Amino acid sequence: MFESLQDGLKSALKTLQGKAKLSEGNMREGLAAVEQALLEADVSYAVAQDFIAHVSEKALGQKVLLALDPVQQLMAIIYQELVAILGPVDSAIPLRKEVTVLMMCGLQGSGKTTTCGKLTKLLQQNKKSVMLVAADLQRPAAIEQLHVIGGQLGVPVYSEPGQQDPVSVCTNAVAKARKDQIALVVLDTAGRLAIDQELMDQLVRIDKRVGPDQVYLVVDGMTGQDAVNSAKAFNEALELDGVIMTKLDGDARGGALLSVKQVTGVPIKFIGTGEHLDALEPFRPEGMVSRILGQGDIVGLAQMARSVIDETAQKEMEAKLQAGEFTLDDFKKQLKSVLQPGLMTKMLGLLPGMGEIQKMMSGVDAEGDAKRVVGIIDSMTAQERRNPKIIDPSRRNRIARGAGVQVAEVNGLLKQYETMAPIMRAMAGKSMMGRMQAIQDIQKSGMFNPGAKMPKIKGDTGKRLTSKERAEMKKRREKELRRKQREQKSDRDRRQDGDVA
Repeated sequence: MFESLQDGLKSALKTLQGKAKLSEGNMREGLAAVEQALLEADVSYAVAQDFIAHVSEKALGQKVLLALDPVQQLMAIIYQELVAILGPVDSAIPLRKEVTVLMMCGLQGSGKTTTCGKLTKLLQQNKKSVMLVAADLQRPAAIEQLHVIGGQLGVPVYSEPGQQDPVSVCTNAVAKARKDQIALVVLDTAGRLAIDQELMDQLVRIDKRVGPDQVYLVVDGMTGQDAVNSAKAFNEALELDGVIMTKLDGDARGGALLSVKQVTGVPIKFIGTGEHLDALEPFRPEGMVSRILGQGDIVGLAQMARSVIDETAQKEMEAKLQAGEFTLDDFKKQLKSVLQPGLMTKMLGLLPGMGEIQKMMSGVDAEGDAKRVVGIIDSMTAQERRNPKIIDPSRRNRIARGAGVQVAEVNGLLKQYETMAPIMRAMAGKSMMGRMQAIQDIQKSGMFNPGAKMPKIKGDTGKRLTSKERAEMKKRREKELRRKQREQKSDRDRRQDGDVA
């Protein structure tokens, strides 16, 4: 996401690194390079100039120039100013007691109809009933597409075949939603290839007649300043409550994202990051700026992890880790939880300092590789998954044949497991900072570098325990020992019954 902007800012800041001393002269040179990076990323000229003026005012003071690490100080100023440009943003949708109406508008090709479905998917997470309304009467394909999306999401889609007046469709749909006690209505209004008066008049009539609670404009992030111009025109006609920017997973340079709020005063509420219906996320300026500056987005990563990992399963995993256990079965469960299309690569991109690795993996089928790993683990016996140390060469050959892979891939998996297991155990019960350190250990281990050797990481030697803590640890060990004994007895019983694990 925004690779050209990231690379440009990184190159600009590199011109300041390694200087024996920072002066006003070379600081101005560095800021000129930052401005050039913004303009090349298609940021509006006025916005880029205004941004550099604010940064210069703070960066050219004695506090920064005489700082021990002035480049880091400059990075902090750039971060603060970018957040100020993009924020503040409140992505919450205020709900009314009866029916809350959301009106979606945008030009044809911006992804408006698909975004209606994505927003509905997001709203369903709050356990609210939603109705989609096919009010784009200019394109029969849009009505059909919305019905398909509604079927995929399991929500009703209101349409009136043969109706020519979109205002009547929207009015009747809201009346039906009120009668059926549906909490949210999403209006998919007409789009055009370009802004014209007929389109604006139609949208204004719907706005006045229906009185939507929120009006969102869907814009294509790949259209650069055209997206900004569209937002300005729509806002003058409708007084937008927010912008939803789509196609940010493509080669969007980022200029529109940084310009929309500054030029129109309308905040970006949501961003589309993929083609699937779950690829819409609330916009967080702090997280986006961290990504742009190559610092990752740990809050976004935590939110994404919570959305895909079952809370009960996570608590069970935490308990097992605290008891000192992390088996290949656990490794498999963690992999399977992120085996959604594109999710693994997306989560990798949210880790600090992983931008280069993400680029390196851009041609790698991460999901396919993860499925192969799951297949290898499934080819092992229950005993081998619990205790991989017993997997000798003959067992490795058998596992490889069962999974349909080369023995080298089995060896690679076992090396990855040996690297990850102590780190996962060390993360148990730790704070976010502690877990961040563990993630950095994983990065240093080279496990994300194809072909790199996997050095064993020394386990956490821990701290001096109190008598109470030792007693609790002993109790956990005894409990875990009893569990293993029950499993072994169960395995023996199955083998006696002729069921070989």
